[in-house]
Amino acid sequence: MKSTSIHLARPPMPDIRDWKDIDADWLTAALKSDGIEARIASFEAGKVGTGQIGDCVRFKLNYAEASPDAPATIVGKFPSEGAESRATGIQLGNYLREVKFYQLLQPNARISTPHCYFTDVNEETHDFVLMMSDMAPAEQGDQLAGVTLEEAKLVLKEAAKLHSAYWQDENLDEYDWVMGTTNAPDVLDPDMIAGLWDGFKARYADRVTPEAMKVGDALSRNMDSYGESREGQKCLIHSDFRPDNMLFDLSNKDKPVTVVDWQSFGYGPGGADVGYFIAGAIDPATRQANESALVDLYLEELSRLGVSDYDRSDFLRHYVAGAYQHFFTAYFAAMLVTQTERGDNMFFRMLNGAVDLISDHDALDWYG
Repeated sequence: MKSTSIHLARPPMPDIRDWKDIDADWLTAALKSDGIEARIASFEAGKVGTGQIGDCVRFKLNYAEASPDAPATIVGKFPSEGAESRATGIQLGNYLREVKFYQLLQPNARISTPHCYFTDVNEETHDFVLMMSDMAPAEQGDQLAGVTLEEAKLVLKEAAKLHSAYWQDENLDEYDWVMGTTNAPDVLDPDMIAGLWDGFKARYADRVTPEAMKVGDALSRNMDSYGESREGQKCLIHSDFRPDNMLFDLSNKDKPVTVVDWQSFGYGPGGADVGYFIAGAIDPATRQANESALVDLYLEELSRLGVSDYDRSDFLRHYVAGAYQHFFTAYFAAMLVTQTERGDNMFFRMLNGAVDLISDHDALDWYG
């Protein structure tokens, strides 16, 4: 007797579209792609967050029918509506990179992230969509306000989770969309980097301090030396590890900090994430009084998670390099994204915080 196999058809996958073109059927399909049985009757949508490269939208869902695990709200991320910001996201591969993170690396990354219901990217046009769990009542951090000491400690524990998950994992070198791998293209042209710094100085001449001028002049023309200061142990790093890319809910003991915005992650030194974060998120006086204890906390947590070969001297070199990266990111992004008043203030908070940390570690002359 001939056997018959029954193949259940998979639900159609949603296409990639602008958030303004999303309808109830599309949202239903997005949830079904994650195994959630529901039918959405209507919804409300509105922008949230302060992203520079991508736009986030919260969808409040009204169901015709729904399983118990159907979310009341979800958050979608899309390419920026600002032409300059969108062009930057495409040029630097940010949109492709974030989708790949959620598709391939997030399941083993240990760090707290939103749940991803659906994500996809057109690798030719770089149009993308990322539908995530809504972490409310968690609130987005604020680069301008910084973080409390308690929040900083929680963030550093999350950093240790991420770094330990892919510590010295050479398999990452297979991916050309992970920055810093052997197969990743070099998207940062030295002449462009120097030109952006010159443009930044011209635009913000009245706000750039003499110390910042010294750091920027040296760094922008010595990127090879900067790269050498980051050599050593490598792991998966966030690379834009700052409060604006974190959601805080200290009442949630299981998930007090959630890290978002995985557009710039790479394969590099874990200490750079730590220096990058501390330089811009903690005011100089608080940092100076607590810096050693915060470094100890991170290294102890990293060791607890199985990493035993990160020498403190190597960490501190990477830590200061992270402050330089924070400085570089501030002027680089300021010249490539759509200019706003908040953006300008944020970039100078980053720039000056980096200079303070670099100066405190007697590293103003690192690159000449």
